[in-house]
Amino acid sequence: MRKWLPLMTVCLGTFMLLIDVTIVVVALPDMVGDLDASFGALQWVINAYALALGALVLGAGSIADLVGHRRAYVVGLAIFAASSLVCGLAPNTGVLITARTVQGIGAAAMFATTFALLNSAYAGRDRGTAYGIWGAVSGASAAVGPILGGLLTEGLSWRWIFFVNLPVSAVAIVLCLTTLATVHVPGRGRVDIGGMASFTAAAACATYALIRANEDGWSDPGVWALLVLAVALLAGFVAFESRSPYAMFDLALLRNRSFVAVLLAGLLLTFAAFATFTYTSIWLQSVLGMTAIGAGLTGLPMSITAFAVSAVLGRILHGRRPDLVIGGGLLLVGLGSLLTAVLVRGSAGWPALVPGLAVVGVGVGLVTPILGSVSMSLVPPQRGGMAAGAVNTARQLGFAFGIAVLGSVFAARAQAVLSGREVPDAGRVAHAIAGGQTPGLLHAAPPDGRELLDSAAHAAAVTGVQGTFAVAGAVGIVAGLVVVFLMRPAPAGMRQEHERPPLPQPTPR
Repeated sequence: MRKWLPLMTVCLGTFMLLIDVTIVVVALPDMVGDLDASFGALQWVINAYALALGALVLGAGSIADLVGHRRAYVVGLAIFAASSLVCGLAPNTGVLITARTVQGIGAAAMFATTFALLNSAYAGRDRGTAYGIWGAVSGASAAVGPILGGLLTEGLSWRWIFFVNLPVSAVAIVLCLTTLATVHVPGRGRVDIGGMASFTAAAACATYALIRANEDGWSDPGVWALLVLAVALLAGFVAFESRSPYAMFDLALLRNRSFVAVLLAGLLLTFAAFATFTYTSIWLQSVLGMTAIGAGLTGLPMSITAFAVSAVLGRILHGRRPDLVIGGGLLLVGLGSLLTAVLVRGSAGWPALVPGLAVVGVGVGLVTPILGSVSMSLVPPQRGGMAAGAVNTARQLGFAFGIAVLGSVFAARAQAVLSGREVPDAGRVAHAIAGGQTPGLLHAAPPDGRELLDSAAHAAAVTGVQGTFAVAGAVGIVAGLVVVFLMRPAPAGMRQEHERPPLPQPTPR
């Protein structure tokens, strides 16, 4: 058992930081009432954390390569715990959003070192087992988040979704200091300030543009101005990295088809598999009237299948062709989402979600563990933080972008239904439904029109949810096909020198 304590240490941190991406989802309606939150603030309670995590994890990985992976992990845990306390005590949305941003900084330091810590602690088949268990925890965390969030919100208060991080962080810090060996020799160099600043700003502008598009529509000039600025900042990041002797990201990796495929897989996996949870939860609670626990439990099929597949197959899949494993998993995520889009219609309720989410979970369980092992096989051990940071950056930005894009899809589909039923001010009503404010709409409506508005809201919400799953399904299928194409084995003798094989291939019999 002592051999697996390092794995337990890493999994505890991973579980917490990924749980906090989705644990907030089912607590949103309670936050709206308690903190008098607007639709924009509601988005930012989720996205402030996901954005900070996604934008900073690449830089955090580069810093971890310089100062040491274990040290960076412990500091990240301490920041995460302190900011979680502030989140739980927050008196208003401003404090909560700020604390969530700091929480994302701590999570970035933890997430950027996970793969490097596992690689330094295990080798051979044990490494395959470790990645399998880590993948099981990682894949199940996002689905467990709404369940745990529902239990804490309904049983205690939404504030306890943050307070619960404190004892777990304390245990993780103790285990880290006592079980993780300091095998990584800190590198020489300097922090790439220019690269970190330009990449963080680019990610922030792009995500804010998508969130603003939800509120003001794609015709708003400010949305396009932010997107243009994001592209310019990204170009600046490339310029910094190409000239800096201490670049936080090795641009040469982008010439490696396998590494590009891993980044795309990480980005589109979280988009296709997890971003729909936000709008599913709002539909179940605000429109159908389910409790927070009930809404959270709808993600259980996905959680169970993701955990089972990663835990059972992680050791077996270690060394298999990654193009087939990752690509096949993404295809299953897409098919599961499309199945859900077909079943969620009309007067459908939560049972319509179960079959599709179970299929999505199988796909998540296949993809998650192998992403880490493939990315680490493509870089030297001393750049493990950079590789982990790049992959996990893609994963978190995929979730943030997914929430923003699918929010636009939900609102547009809902508005179309409301306009067809001649509901006054259909655009405003659609955004209110997407923000979980349906009960308030019904309460404010005239008594003689309340029943018609309620019927229209039900139809609009189910159509919006259906649209989000349809888009997520298309993204998953396209991602699977692209990954298979990019990672296909090169013909013998044609592999470029900079392209190392992603994983050792099985010995032919």
